[in-house]
Amino acid sequence: MPVNLASLGIEELSVRERLELIDQIWDSLPESIEPADVPEWHLVELARRRADAEAKPGEGRPWRDVLDSLGTTS
Repeated sequence: MPVNLASLGIEELSVRERLELIDQIWDSLPESIEPADVPEWHLVELARRRADAEAKPGEGRPWRDVLDSLGTTS
């Protein structure tokens, strides 16, 4: 059986329950992973974002600064 929203019954969860599940899944991930575990499209997207950031220095803000400005702790 393929793993998807329907097969796992995730569609039946409330928004709050889905967000809690996201937290649990995120927390279950290892601190580090092998490069082979990263999908190729992630690497392509990271390379694109890095090139964009290097082409426009000073335009972005570190995510911790953004969270701090929102009063959110990381």
